[in-house]
Amino acid sequence: MNNIAKVIDLVGTSDVSIEDAINGAIERAAETLENLQWFEVVETRGSIVNQKIERYQVILKVAFGLND
Repeated sequence: MNNIAKVIDLVGTSDVSIEDAINGAIERAAETLENLQWFEVVETRGSIVNQKIERYQVILKVAFGLND
């Protein structure tokens, strides 16, 4: 098992929910990165239009193992 990981920042957005924004970011990262190991939500925010939530945004730290 590789004990070294690289950590990157991702931004996920969704007009449905915070959870959907997280899942979308992880699913998209998994298309191009291998060995995803963990994530941490660093920041949560959203936009408001006409007094209603229009969009959710999360900033994630995501770690993936480096290949030997």
